[in-house]
Amino acid sequence: MYAGNADAQAREVFRQTLCVGRSRLRASTGALGFVFFGGPTIVAGLVPWLLTRWHADSQPTALRILGGVLLVLGAALVLETTTRFALQGRGTPAPWAPPERFVVRGSYRVVRNPMYVGVIALIAGQGLLLGRELLFAWAAAAWLLFHAFVVYEEEPGLRRRFGAEYEDYCRRVGRWLPRTATAFRR
Repeated sequence: MYAGNADAQAREVFRQTLCVGRSRLRASTGALGFVFFGGPTIVAGLVPWLLTRWHADSQPTALRILGGVLLVLGAALVLETTTRFALQGRGTPAPWAPPERFVVRGSYRVVRNPMYVGVIALIAGQGLLLGRELLFAWAAAAWLLFHAFVVYEEEPGLRRRFGAEYEDYCRRVGRWLPRTATAFRR
């Protein structure tokens, strides 16, 4: 009887480990799919290309370098936040497959919406790199769309799902800009 009980426990541990592995794999592939075939690629890749065909105007070298830096930082933010959603939150950035767990690590300790900040940085970086003012207008329009979505859809949903934990997070961490006094506590 004892050996059978140990076997049952071992099978249960294996099943739970397999489920966690599957959940993380599903979340990781979903998150990467969303980034490369969904929101960020459309907003920061396809739309800028449609607007400019990536033709560059004359631009000082310093501004092009700054544009390159913004592109690298924006891409790093998008990839870091997507990875956190998949591995720590066990979900995706997509509204139809959100994380199961509340994620408050990494760049989420500094601002509440670092993925959107990363996408805006990608657009602005292209604007600087290409010398195309139209991309700054698109960055502003995209930010307005993001802001409306965050305020009217995302935040109410997070308040319902995570309650007091999310309310406390909102008090400590700014929506778009860091609150320097509280950004690195905890």
